[in-house]
Amino acid sequence: MEQPSLYDDDIVTWAEEQAAAVRALASRSDLSNVLDWENIAEEIESLGRSQIQGVESALLLVLIHVLKYLSAPSAQSTRSWRVEVVAFHATACRNYKRSMRQRIDWQDLWTTAKANADVSLKMFGDRLVGGLPETMPFEPEELVSKTFDMDWALARLAAAVETPGDHH
Repeated sequence: MEQPSLYDDDIVTWAEEQAAAVRALASRSDLSNVLDWENIAEEIESLGRSQIQGVESALLLVLIHVLKYLSAPSAQSTRSWRVEVVAFHATACRNYKRSMRQRIDWQDLWTTAKANADVSLKMFGDRLVGGLPETMPFEPEELVSKTFDMDWALARLAAAVETPGDHH
């Protein structure tokens, strides 16, 4: 049985290594300058970036739906939010690689999720619950864990919500 290649196991790291190799080849004067070495390297790197963006997008949608559910638990859409959290989470888990941890801006993901959830809720006359933490309340490993579920996430967020008078 063949060993899995870095390409199969971690395409982000593979893309970075391949782009570096292409750039090293580009610096060699004995090789043809017919190839557009820099743009080839950029295209390879963009493959890795697109993988990260796919994971970020799925995690963003997970967070948005969890926030909407926490903020409007009696909304008509709660069942679909639950179903979508399962689907988006499965996508994120399937595509997440450990090397992405330091490449994802987790704080920006949280800030964006709160803003998007708030806009979405306002469209239906609801509001984002107040007192949400300013910093991401989940560790990256928790968000991409196979044991993650919506009820756990809701309980974690509910516990993190500051009530008036709380001073953490």
